Order: sequence, then structure tokens, then C-alpha cells
Amino acid sequence: MKTLRLILGDQLNIQHSWYESVSESNVYCMFEMRQETDYVEHHIQKVVGFFAAMREFSKQLEAQGHKVVYLTLDDTANLQNLEDNLNDIITTLGIETFEYQSPDEYRLDAQLKSFCNTLSIPIAEFDTEHFYTKRDELSVFYEGKKQFLMERFYRYMRKKHHILMDGVQPEGGEWNYDKSNRNKWKGSPEIPPFLDFKNPVSDILKTINNCGIDTIGRFDLTTFSYPINRKQSLDQLDYFNQNLLVHFGDYQDALHNEEVYLFHSRLSFAMNLKLISPKEIVDAVLVHYRANYEEISISQVEGFIRQVIGWREYMRGMYWAQMPEYKTLNTLDNHHAIPEFFWTGETKMNCLSKTINNSLDNAYAHHIQRLMITGNYLLLTQTNPDEVDDWYLGIYIDALEWVQLPNTRGMSQFADGGLIATKPYVSSGSYINKMSNYCSGCKYNVKERLGENACPFNSLYWNFLDDKRSQLATNHRMKMMYSVLNKFSTDELIAMKLRASQVIETPENF
Repeated sequence: MKTLRLILGDQLNIQHSWYESVSESNVYCMFEMRQETDYVEHHIQKVVGFFAAMREFSKQLEAQGHKVVYLTLDDTANLQNLEDNLNDIITTLGIETFEYQSPDEYRLDAQLKSFCNTLSIPIAEFDTEHFYTKRDELSVFYEGKKQFLMERFYRYMRKKHHILMDGVQPEGGEWNYDKSNRNKWKGSPEIPPFLDFKNPVSDILKTINNCGIDTIGRFDLTTFSYPINRKQSLDQLDYFNQNLLVHFGDYQDALHNEEVYLFHSRLSFAMNLKLISPKEIVDAVLVHYRANYEEISISQVEGFIRQVIGWREYMRGMYWAQMPEYKTLNTLDNHHAIPEFFWTGETKMNCLSKTINNSLDNAYAHHIQRLMITGNYLLLTQTNPDEVDDWYLGIYIDALEWVQLPNTRGMSQFADGGLIATKPYVSSGSYINKMSNYCSGCKYNVKERLGENACPFNSLYWNFLDDKRSQLATNHRMKMMYSVLNKFSTDELIAMKLRASQVIETPENF
């Protein structure tokens, strides 16, 4: 019986059980499609990276003896739509069975389910064999609970998979070393250069340009630096363990004018394409930690593992528990347009200029840049979360909706009303100054609230709290800040709100 097996662009797991044996009856298919390049405007490096990794994966399957139908973006047989391409292959090759791995995005999941309803041949759906958790595991864990606190889920994951555990207690005596993960990097210790794989991609770039794909961001090279296959992903993991893990936790929240990656792993792209699994990463980190425990403190390791087995798995679980309604939530009723400088980086605010230009240049920003610089500004300016989602989904090389949407709409923009975050992650310029050297090179004075030289974040912060008083004043984590707000004189508050309205209404002037 001839079987067609679909491989999506983020299902590049060569260790999947599908590939354990070679069968003449199995045909694998992969497509570069306008459907995927056009549903949101992506960073040029993101499109290049996906296509480069997909082509590598196809070659690897063929080298193992598997039959592969691979349609490049400019292939004349490519109908540019998933259902049309599948129907064409099923008819042309006389396919008798269709199989696919569960998509991680609701959009593709719904599309495939709809397509399968039209087929008259047997269908089988398989797990991707990638995550620690099943799709519904988080929903089951929180069943009957009013709050979905990540920390509870994280501890459950640690216990279930016996990670950094000493019997039933956390190794080291603490579940979470977040308080040790907030150091400002001041030029020391030295940050090793990032590992650049220099993957040649000039042919892919030419195809994208010839096909007229609209993209954002910059790409001045003909080589791609991130891992695009399993060997490179394992090399990246080893490089992280050998060179970066020792200081990762200390500086995982740090921000710096001259540094792009600091001690971060650059593994998220490879992991989200499933070139490497979270379990492989965690296991390797633990092995390295055990062998070097005298040099590497537990806070470095726990800080990293929390992001992988805690935050990443939690975000996926929340995504599937709350979709599709989650994508429409806007509980703070924010409707302003995203400023034009988010596509150019041209702003006088140094923290935003550095962060956005970094993303335009590298399709990258680490979690604090995403949360407390761009995300903080967009929430304080009360930007429409639909526009925020589109920008975040497009700009970052590792952005897939299952992980981007709950991070953006929930953690960053508080548009879900507190399902994920217990309070809005907003701040004045003081937090940015505490965690970075951005403020020292800025036109604006971080210590001033009013006047032409005052940091815009300061007036925006107090204006936001005042505007959202009815939604947020009863939040127990916000009470202290509202008590401060209430001490401002009427004249001072009016002046700050006027300054904030200028920033919101004419962002091009700031």
C-alpha cells in the first residue's frame, strides 16, 4: 500500500520513528510554499533559515534511501498551498494512505483536519516525538484550578522527569534561582564569539527575490550562521556547554549596547525546527554540569533548564489549552498602531533602537529584550495586540505561533487578562537602566519624567497605570505602584499624561 507522509517545515526530527526503516511504499513530501511565506511578513533570515534546513533534511532522508518529493518555492509543480500540493501528489502517485505528524500551530492543525475530511483513503496522525509533554498535559494538570501559574507546572516537570532533584526535594535546596539571574553585564567576564556555521544560502536568497516574497529585516551576507542540520545543532549545544553555560544564569536577563547574544545558547531555532530535542539539550547540559560542578554553579544550569522544560513546555500547553479564542483576546482594550520605526529601527530612544536594529540585523532578541524593551514599549503605548503578534511572529527566526502567541499576547501584552502573567510586565526607564547600559548612550535622561529630555518610558509608565486603573488597580501585585501614582499631584499627572500622549500620537518624533 503506497503511503504519503507529510513533513512540515518545523518537523525536521531525523530521529523520529518514521525513519527507522526504509520502505519502498513510503513517500515523504515537503513543500516550500507561498502559503507559509505570506501569511505574515517574515524576516528574510527566517525564510532563508527554514528553507535551508528543510533542504538539508530532504537530502538527509534521500541519503538514507527514503523516497522524497520536495517542491522548492519556484518549482513549476508547486501549487503554493498545502491542500492543493497534497491532492496533486495523491492523485499523481496513486497514494492509498495519508499520514502526518501533529502540527504545532492551530492554523495548520485545522487546515490538515479539514483536508483529511475530504479524503477517501485511510489517514493516520502521529506524534512529533519531540516535546516532554503531550498537547493536553497542561490542561489536565491545571484542571479545576483558577490560576495557571508556571512555577507549579515547572515543579511538576522537574519531579516527573527527575531533573535537578535530590529525591523529592530540589537539588541545591531551591526550586528557582531567578534572583541570581539578574546581573548587569559590565564588560566582564569576556563573552566568547558566537559559533557561525557559514551555511551557503545564495541560491535560496536568489529564489526568494525572484519569487517576489515580501520580507522584513536585513541580510547582507550569502551565508547563514544558525544551525540547519542535526550535526550543527549538536555542535551548537556542545559550544554552549563548553563556553557559555558557566555564566548563562548570571547574565540571562542582561542587556548591552555592543552585545547581541551575551551568554545565550542560540539553540531555539534548531530546537523549534526539531533538529534537536529539548530532552537531548537538558541531558547534555546536566552531564556537562555534573562533570564540571566545581566551576559551574547550579544557578546557571537551573536558569537554563527552567526556560526549556518550564517555560517552553508551559507555553505550548497554554497555547493548546486556550486556542482559538486566545488569539482574539484584548482585555486591556488596546488599539493603537505599531510605530513605523519597528521596521526601520530609526528612533531616538537608544534601548529601542539597539534592540530593534539587532532584530532587523540578526532576526534575534533574547527574552528580556522582547519582554522589557519592545514589549514594554508596545504595551505602554497601548498597541493593538494583533499588530504586536504579527511583528513578533515575523521578526524572530525562532518564532512559531505556538510559542510566540502566548509569550506575546499573554506574557508581554497582558491581553489575556492574566492567564499567563500575574501582572503586566511594564516598567519605567529605571528597570532598563538597572539591567543595561542603554541609557548611558541615549538622548533622553532616564531620571526625568517631564521635559523634552525626559525618558519617554517614564511618562508612558504612569500614564498607562492611570489609563488602566479600572482593570489593574485591584491586582495585588500592582498595589504598591498605584499607591505611588496616587501621591502625584493633579498637575504633575496631567503633565505626564500630556507627554505620554505626544509619544503615543507622534512616535516618529521620539
